[in-house]
Amino acid sequence: MTVQDIRSFNRFYTNVIGALDYGRRLYAPYTLTESRVLYELAHAPRTDAADLRTQLHLDAGYLTRILNKFEEDGLVERGPSETDPRRRRITLTAPGREAAALLDERARETVGAMLDTVRDEDRPRLAQAMRTVRAILGDERAPRPEDVVLREPAPGDLGWIVQRNAALYAAEYGFDADYEALVARIVADYAEDHDPHLERTWIAELDGRPVGCVMCVRDDAPGAARLRLLLVEPDARGLRIGDRLVGALVDFAREAGYREVVLWTNDILGAARRIYQRHGFVLVAEKPHHSFGRDLTGQDWRLDLYATPE
Repeated sequence: MTVQDIRSFNRFYTNVIGALDYGRRLYAPYTLTESRVLYELAHAPRTDAADLRTQLHLDAGYLTRILNKFEEDGLVERGPSETDPRRRRITLTAPGREAAALLDERARETVGAMLDTVRDEDRPRLAQAMRTVRAILGDERAPRPEDVVLREPAPGDLGWIVQRNAALYAAEYGFDADYEALVARIVADYAEDHDPHLERTWIAELDGRPVGCVMCVRDDAPGAARLRLLLVEPDARGLRIGDRLVGALVDFAREAGYREVVLWTNDILGAARRIYQRHGFVLVAEKPHHSFGRDLTGQDWRLDLYATPE
C-alpha cells in the first residue's frame, strides 16, 4: 500500500458521504464540522468547550466561531463549568436539540439510502471491512468513556431493549420469561403512547452498536417521573455509561418540570443501586416478593429534584 492509495480512498469516501457539500446534502444550513459539533453536544449534555475541542481535534479559534454562531442562532447556551470555573460549559437549548435531532434524522436517511444500494449478501463484508480499517488505524485501543454517545432510539432499538434485558437478566440473575414479558409491556406502552416533552429513552452507543439504555416515563403520582430499564452491556461496563444515562435522565426530568424521580429495583442489583445513590436517590421502602422465578427483595427509591444538597 502507498500514500497515494490512501489519498485516493479518502477522495472516494469524501464524495460518498458528501463531506464537501454536507449541509446541502442534508438540506440544512450547517457544514460537516458544525453538524458534528451539534451531534457531540446532543450526546454529551455536560460538555465543556475544552473537552469538545479535544474530542474533535478543532482549532480553538475555529470552535469559538462555531459556538458564537450557534449562540447567536439560539442553539446553545454557555456558562461556567460545574467542575472548573476556568472552563465554559456548553449546553444545547430546546431549539438546539431540535436542530441536532433533525440533522441526525436526515443523516440516518442519507446513510440508509446508501445502504439500500448494497446487496444483502455484501453487507457483512462491508461491515467487516469497516471494522478492519478502524481496528488497524485506531491501533485497537481500548474504548474510552468519551467514545460512548447517548442518543435517542432508532428503529429496532426498542426491540433491542426487550431482547437484551431478557437475555442479560436470565444469564446474570436467573430471571425467567416473566421478566421478558414485563419489559415487553413497558416498551410497548412507551412505543404506542408517549409524550416526547415529558418522556424519553436514551440509547448508549459504542462503535456503532447499542451498549446501554434507560427510559424516563411519567409515574402515576402527580409531578413524578419514573426511571425504568437501566441496562449496560457487560463488555461496556467500567466506562461510566450507567452514570451518564442516569445523569441525562435526571437533567431531563428537572428541565421537564418534574418534582421527583422514582424507581423500583431489587436488592440484588448492587451496581445499579450504587449509581442511584451517587445521583442522590434515597431508599424509601423495601419488601420481599417472589417474581421472575426468584425470591427477591424489591426496593423503592426516590430523588427529590429540588432538595438542597447537604
